[in-house]
Amino acid sequence: MKPALSFQQGPKPLDWKDFPHGDYVRGGIERRMGKWLTRMFGYHMLKLGGLSGQLDTSKSAIKHQVCVAPLSQKHVGVVAEIDELPFSEHSVDACILSHCLEYHSDPHHILREAHRTLIPGGYIVISGFNPFSLCGLANCLPFSGQKLPWSGRFFTPARVKDWLDLLGFEILADERFIHASLARGSRLSRFAPWRHFCRHYLKPMGSCYLLVARKRVAPLTPIKPKWHARPKWAPAVKNARVRQTRQSMSDEH
Repeated sequence: MKPALSFQQGPKPLDWKDFPHGDYVRGGIERRMGKWLTRMFGYHMLKLGGLSGQLDTSKSAIKHQVCVAPLSQKHVGVVAEIDELPFSEHSVDACILSHCLEYHSDPHHILREAHRTLIPGGYIVISGFNPFSLCGLANCLPFSGQKLPWSGRFFTPARVKDWLDLLGFEILADERFIHASLARGSRLSRFAPWRHFCRHYLKPMGSCYLLVARKRVAPLTPIKPKWHARPKWAPAVKNARVRQTRQSMSDEH
């Protein structure tokens, strides 16, 4: 298993069109994310990264939605590093991270920052590329590491879920979709029989995944301590038992 921290970085996507079939990938994410957006309520939603800011999240009841990205773009509301968010603790109700863990040197820190800003009970939605898929296998081709999307480091959904669990998130959903290689120049219609087969028998082999998790609420009920103070009269009882034992021994003699 490769370490999550890495300073070797290749090309990063700024727009969904930077990916082969990027609009198709974005549509698949929006369709699966839409049913969860209707369950999110509150005041503030953060979209981390430029790709997250281009997703349609209008189905959510959260009206104040801000995109945070390191580069200034027309859909970016706050220019800042996504692993150093300029927001206070417990101030955000939902957080969207779309295909940003793969292209950052420290994905752990991004998740920790999202956890810090989320309120207890807040939602986090993460999408990414699955290494155990046709798209992941294409990463083994020569020179693929210098091309999008393979210039990033693909993390398995199980590994990302482990990170979320350690931070105190409850996993609500894990969906896999788009059973195609997503290679530039390939026609998605060629994979129609394969997609039909995978939807029934190889669902975990989808090239993309969507994770939905919720920050656990810490219990407020204090736990009663198990220890008890020793009564002050306890030593006297012990001495009485000792004297009684000595008296019985003298009677026997």
